[in-house]
Amino acid sequence: MIDNISWLAIYPEIVLLVMGCVIALVDLGVKSPRRTATYVLTMLTLALVAALQAMYASTGSTFYGFGNMVVSDAMGNWLKCFATVAVMVTLVYGRPYAADRDMMRGGEIFTLSMFALLGMFIMISGNNFLMLYLGLELLTLSSYALVALRRDNATATEAAMKYFVLGAMASGFLLYGLSMVYGATGSLDIGQVFKAVNSGQIRHQVLVFGLVFVVAGLAFKLGVVPFHMWIPDVYQGAPTAITLMIGGAPKLAAFAITIRLLVDGLLPLAIDWQQMLGVLAIGSLLVGNLAAIAQTNLKRMLAYSTISQMGFVLLGLMSGVVNGNVEAAAVENAYSASMFYVVSYVLTTLAAFGVILLLAREGFESEEIADFAGLNQRSPLYAAVMAVCLFSMAGIPPMVGFYAKLSVLQALVASGQAAYIALAVFAVIMSLIGAFYYLRVVKVMYFDAPLTATSVSAPVDVRVVLTINGALVLVLGLLPGGLMALCAEAVVRALAT
Repeated sequence: MIDNISWLAIYPEIVLLVMGCVIALVDLGVKSPRRTATYVLTMLTLALVAALQAMYASTGSTFYGFGNMVVSDAMGNWLKCFATVAVMVTLVYGRPYAADRDMMRGGEIFTLSMFALLGMFIMISGNNFLMLYLGLELLTLSSYALVALRRDNATATEAAMKYFVLGAMASGFLLYGLSMVYGATGSLDIGQVFKAVNSGQIRHQVLVFGLVFVVAGLAFKLGVVPFHMWIPDVYQGAPTAITLMIGGAPKLAAFAITIRLLVDGLLPLAIDWQQMLGVLAIGSLLVGNLAAIAQTNLKRMLAYSTISQMGFVLLGLMSGVVNGNVEAAAVENAYSASMFYVVSYVLTTLAAFGVILLLAREGFESEEIADFAGLNQRSPLYAAVMAVCLFSMAGIPPMVGFYAKLSVLQALVASGQAAYIALAVFAVIMSLIGAFYYLRVVKVMYFDAPLTATSVSAPVDVRVVLTINGALVLVLGLLPGGLMALCAEAVVRALAT
């Protein structure tokens, strides 16, 4: 018999699932080419779900449901709240773009986005291998369909095929790794896996073999080297609104599933998986920053930028356990720094792609760096928002990206290990190299002559949300303490259970 606690644990997910089905049916009767009724209903649903998640998170309580298959904790609820807000912002920015490109003949963009969000929720809440994999597949299948939404566009179709083939391979890696861990521990429950591994009575070789495949699957979802092959092609080939959908909120879910598997389940093997994450982080910082310099397409440049940014997230995740010693302060410092980094990165990405979407017109994508020439003369506000985002990604104070990078570097240096301090120095050098390609775009916006004299126009909702989004990147950089404390408290509560 299922108790009330179980239903309470997944109440927001039930609301999202039911409303996703209702909106799909309601949309059949909508005649407006911009699907106004569908859009409004979707936004109201997401606002309700975000409010529910924030309410759950603010209580700080942790409870398990359905025989420990799902967990509702502060970290998961805040990540779900942020993911919901990210999807709402994505739909606000993407709706005019999608309408101009005939991507809204049906309401698929709204229903698929809601089901992708449901997949993220299940990934974030999963406390069982099957639940995590179920959420992952729901997210990825919805993402494949979203990328291929422009059926008559050869570039988008090619991007969807690449994403599908490489995504299927990565899912196979993860599933094989999880099956190896299950074979070694005899349980699918993450808590039981932790106890079994911690007992030290399981063959270490079998576990590490499974762990390699698990880390490979997670690395694909995070988009880090050498599992980054899909990111530049999919980011560039997908319609820009969909690029933002797969490059924003899912990063929060990827971070959560990494914490659930590696920290909650396989922390006794930290000395093994931290070495793997270290290699992935070095490769991502090196390849991401160097390859981005050569790009002329802004979406492709931001794709390589994502790879280097995820390298920083891995640096935070690998600095929690030092020499096999689990110290509460070090663990909290490292994982909360990573969570803060992911949240601030998603916030910055939303605003950056929002400007790209804003400049796109019917029949014109505005995704080359040259398309931003003289933007300050055409629209000082949107040029300022884009500049703030680029400064933040480069880690220039006082933007939120600077504090995010600083918190990760502090976690590395605090370990006191020579190798970790050397990694921190390497990360700083790579950030300096990365600053070049971000500042190049700022130079083009402010000092090059504009290619067109037309002013930039946007719907009121897009203007308001984009302005708030850009302001938050700056304000959270000036006053980062609140968000950092929220991340630290959420991580502490999650790890305490």
